[in-house]
Amino acid sequence: MSSQQVAVVTGSNKGIGLAIVRALCQQFKGVVYLTARDSERGRDALETLAAEGLKPLFRQLDINDLDTICGAAIYFKQKYGGVDILINNAGIAFKVADDTPFAVQADVTLHTNFFCTRDMLTHFLPIIKPGGRVVNVSSFVGTRTLNLCSPALQERFRSSDLSEHELVHLMKQFVKDVKKDRHKQRGWPETAYGVSKLGVTALSMVMARLLSKERPGDKILLNACCPGWVRTDMAGHEATKSPDEGAETPVYLALLPPGTTEPHGQIVSDKKVQPW
Repeated sequence: MSSQQVAVVTGSNKGIGLAIVRALCQQFKGVVYLTARDSERGRDALETLAAEGLKPLFRQLDINDLDTICGAAIYFKQKYGGVDILINNAGIAFKVADDTPFAVQADVTLHTNFFCTRDMLTHFLPIIKPGGRVVNVSSFVGTRTLNLCSPALQERFRSSDLSEHELVHLMKQFVKDVKKDRHKQRGWPETAYGVSKLGVTALSMVMARLLSKERPGDKILLNACCPGWVRTDMAGHEATKSPDEGAETPVYLALLPPGTTEPHGQIVSDKKVQPW
């Protein structure tokens, strides 16, 4: 078993994920794993970084495929004794002009962005090493969406006693309400991506509280972050930040120095804790 520190970044063959890997290769004293669902695209990304003199390793990992999540968790546990840094960056978004029915968009978006990110946390949190850092890439759209929810929903999402079970129920309820075309009456706004990222941020807070309760001595920090409006295939090319600029806050949270106690269980943007 290797004694090296190791960082894992999901969805990192392009965009913000690739920029995160680049920055970690430059700043992190350990092994950095670029992961992607498509092995060919992942290896092309490795070549791009190799041309810059950087040498991340590659692991095929599709967050929509539970077998690859479980296989990766076993691999990192056996080879390195666990993971020091996990950055959950993988996610999807339908374009504004996409005419896919909203019910389908809600189902697909929530599945990948919320439920598959939760699968990553379920299988990787037990192997995060003491002093580890976990970063879930969320969005300011999630916070904006929270403020558009009904007062009753806002109260639950902001509650310090919100459980993982209740949060999962709420995310499933949104999809059900959309399919029955009653989401607006039930207090939900008209944005599947926004609700999915609201869920990711809330899940980060729930899981951070769980870590503090179950592994208080391990000093693991878990946060959600907003990288900003970044020029990517997902956000478009009119955005204000480059991918390297978008990577700054996720990498900042991933490299919080030993002994740091906060932020933990927060939503962070531009390296600053944001209101929720």
